[in-house]
Amino acid sequence: MRKLVYYVAVTLDGRIAGPGGEYHFFPQGDEEQAAAYTAWTNTLYPETVPTVARAPLGLADAPNRRFDTVLMGLGAYRPALDAGITSPYAHLRQYVVSSTLAPDTDPAVTVVPGDPVALVRDLKKEESGSLDIWLCGGGKLAGALLGEVDELLIKNYPVVAGAGIPAFDGTFDPTVFDVAERTAFPNGITLTRLVRR
Repeated sequence: MRKLVYYVAVTLDGRIAGPGGEYHFFPQGDEEQAAAYTAWTNTLYPETVPTVARAPLGLADAPNRRFDTVLMGLGAYRPALDAGITSPYAHLRQYVVSSTLAPDTDPAVTVVPGDPVALVRDLKKEESGSLDIWLCGGGKLAGALLGEVDELLIKNYPVVAGAGIPAFDGTFDPTVFDVAERTAFPNGITLTRLVRR
């Protein structure tokens, strides 16, 4: 069965964005460090690079290695919309969970106004080879789907936001994950893969 994998950048205090959805404050290190980190993550997960950035990064023809589907809340989708991009991940099947977004925003994007848990359960049952479902945000959607999250890929940045959007914004539901692997980079970022216990 396919897995739901939450792949997300997080501050030391568990925020995926600032109070207004901003994420420009995540430190990248110097130019060389940032380039090395970006190249490493793009090699592992090229499909998580937005379509508009794939060609400039040399990923235009890169195959999807881990995911064939992306699931996001309106907050995660909003930066693309604000930039005039209605299909940010055209190389993936795209689902946006929102009760306010128009269902005809883009023919390549499926707007889901209802239960995200039912959607994920249906997606997990699909025969899709070995590729998984990428939960790309936001915090409320991740909180609603915590019971369905099979794996976490946490890019932890060495910064404290102080306030903002939490990685999981839901009910109190302690859920244990085990660390499967961790990679540290010279710019202070760590990438940790955790699996549900």
